[in-house]
Amino acid sequence: SSVFAANSAWLVAAVMAYNLSRAAGILAAGPFGKARTGTIRRKLIHIPARIATSARCIRLHLPTAWPWQCAWEGLFSTVHAPPQTA
Repeated sequence: SSVFAANSAWLVAAVMAYNLSRAAGILAAGPFGKARTGTIRRKLIHIPARIATSARCIRLHLPTAWPWQCAWEGLFSTVHAPPQTA
């Protein structure tokens, strides 16, 4: 694009996505601490899961025998942990 504002917005979005994927890799620990962005996206972000809602409760059905389940659960529990007290 020849519009500076549009190019600037795309650059900001790309940098934010990169930083969030790196943070997710570090929080997932294990081999994902030094993994490339494509690996993190393929193994932790693109998940063949099913979302089910029932009685105001949201459930995420993850695949069985998924090799990266422990890393994903560690990342999920770290991100959704209750805040620490001061």
